[in-house]
Amino acid sequence: MMKNIIHQIYFEKITDVQSRIPVPFHTYSKTNMSFLETLDHAALTVQSKNTGSFDKYIQSAAEKYSLSANLIKSIIKIESNFNSRALSRAGAQGIMQLMPATAKELGVVNVWNPQQNIDGGAKYLKQLLDQYDGDLSLALAAYNAGPGNVQRYGGVPPFNETQNYIKNVLNQLKTYETLHKIT
Repeated sequence: MMKNIIHQIYFEKITDVQSRIPVPFHTYSKTNMSFLETLDHAALTVQSKNTGSFDKYIQSAAEKYSLSANLIKSIIKIESNFNSRALSRAGAQGIMQLMPATAKELGVVNVWNPQQNIDGGAKYLKQLLDQYDGDLSLALAAYNAGPGNVQRYGGVPPFNETQNYIKNVLNQLKTYETLHKIT
């Protein structure tokens, strides 16, 4: 009896939440997801619907440079939140936040063009992964703080911003990988 009441309340709440979200989402009772995990999944579904226009560029760059599409997507999420017009205080530009000199070295002609920016950012990430023998933390540290700082400190620089950046990208990557397994 109590279990039925709990299920009824749960599904009433899910129905209420679904009516407020711009895309439908499904509950995943087979995976033992909590209510909050279900809502997180729904939020990612909404986000992926809103960022879907970049998926073909992300997938193309992932294949071209032998990278995980989820990794590229995670960097984009943390760098610009999928805003192809993003401009940082430091001067990083576009969806993958390329510095002008780096973009030029990578052959990016128009940093505001999402396809070129994603290709350039993925190419840069691949170069960094190769430079650091596949060490993702070092590659992310260099992507964020520059290879010079990674060299200067003999590893991940002691900058809070860089350490948080690595943690955030890796957490976002886990989220995308979990979402990929569910869908």
